[in-house]
Amino acid sequence: MTQTHTHTHTHESHPAIIKRLRRAGGHLNSTIDMVVQGRNCLDIAQQLQAVEKAIQQAKKALIQEHLDHCLEDLVGPLGAGQRKAMDEFREITRYL
Repeated sequence: MTQTHTHTHTHESHPAIIKRLRRAGGHLNSTIDMVVQGRNCLDIAQQLQAVEKAIQQAKKALIQEHLDHCLEDLVGPLGAGQRKAMDEFREITRYL
């Protein structure tokens, strides 16, 4: 089940995330055109890889931004031990 929030907010990283998603959309449209045109499967697979990578990078940036700003805003200032745990958690999310 997907949860939606009724409030809106933006972060400094959102323009970069939007740019990445638009780039992914362009790659996806190109990929669709390639399939319609009957292009080589290897070329199509390479283009699909570009789509996946662009979306994955946008997702990582969004998650990192959430951890940096939204989560800490919700729970309040962190103590030294909590900060270390949060930094480790943030670091491990790079491997998503």
